Amino acid sequence: MNLKVHMKRRIPFRYIEPAFFGGLLDDPLLFLRIRPMRRALLFDCGQITHLAKRVVKPIDTLFITHAHMDHIMGIPTLVRHHHASPRPLDIYGPPGVAERVYHLLMGYDWNLCEPDWFTLRVHEIRQDTIRHYSLIGPDGFARRFDGEEPRCGREIWSSRYVTVEAELLDHKIPVLAFKILERPHYAIDSGLMEQQGLIPGEWIRDLKSRVWKGRTEHRVVVPRREGEVVREETVDDPCSFYAGIEARQSCASIGYLCDVGWTAENREKIEAFLNGVTLLCADCTFLAADVEKARASYHLCTEDLNDLARRLAPRFLLPMHLSKSYLLRTVALYNELHPPLGTTILPLPRHLVPAPLMVRDVDEWMRPPAHPLSTASSSTHPAPQQPSSDCPRTRPESDGA
Repeated sequence: MNLKVHMKRRIPFRYIEPAFFGGLLDDPLLFLRIRPMRRALLFDCGQITHLAKRVVKPIDTLFITHAHMDHIMGIPTLVRHHHASPRPLDIYGPPGVAERVYHLLMGYDWNLCEPDWFTLRVHEIRQDTIRHYSLIGPDGFARRFDGEEPRCGREIWSSRYVTVEAELLDHKIPVLAFKILERPHYAIDSGLMEQQGLIPGEWIRDLKSRVWKGRTEHRVVVPRREGEVVREETVDDPCSFYAGIEARQSCASIGYLCDVGWTAENREKIEAFLNGVTLLCADCTFLAADVEKARASYHLCTEDLNDLARRLAPRFLLPMHLSKSYLLRTVALYNELHPPLGTTILPLPRHLVPAPLMVRDVDEWMRPPAHPLSTASSSTHPAPQQPSSDCPRTRPESDGA
């Protein structure tokens, strides 16, 4: 599901293009393409075999909420697509995730590994520290501890366009919630320029090159009007000068919340962390009648999500990860959700993952043809029988976006 399609007339994102590659009953998979970088981030990694190679290849960073099977089982598939590339793949997850990923890969034989294979860099997010590990491809993904650093604030990953923050929550095991924030873009307030007597010109582009692109060779000379006189002055501190005329911006953000218990401590942390996000992708595993199951398994039910939406007031709400026990009642989820005014629900189809194959779908390939090929000369061979139009065929690969 491409979220851009649902928001094409009111897209609040400048740099990122989100796509959700799971149906309501499928494993959650949030894919974020960072357009200016032509790279992508993936949040959780359950079943991903339905993703096209052109979707998987740009992924260079994976964020894992926790190490249950439906959130990490796709990592070997990701490795299969990336291993021959020298570009490393980063994985961020909760305490213990490095050991889980290591043992996941140790279930395979790596006797044919080559010197130019990639390295997995795994980062464990703890309350006060971040531990770093490497799983080295040329050495058969041998594990190496690379050290520990203090954790200062919530930010765990950043680029020029986007940052990712994390908060530790409780799912009977440590679980991470994530917030993706777009950085402010270069924007000048014309009103502030006028107040300071600044005259528009090429210096605006030069200032952008200095402040935004870090090109120190660009000298910034600005014309300033003082009464009837226009004077030119050289800007010694471009960053401070830009701060004085920068336009105020409200940057878009995404909250990703999957598999958390509805406890008082979790609620307090979630509200402080995700309040006011533009898009909230949130676990909603149970209907209201099964609240006791939600409490026992540390998941959310529809009433919990209603309460959460009132507290956070997101502009868009994407409920996900519904229990498969509601296979024939998925519409009930949307009937029970009542978001606050100003919040739009983005509905998901029941499944996006292709339906499993049955024996009857493939048994024709194992049947003898109606006219068996003889051992006589090829000139007497009948043409091979073509599959009938109703036989299953391989789907053409698409990027799914």
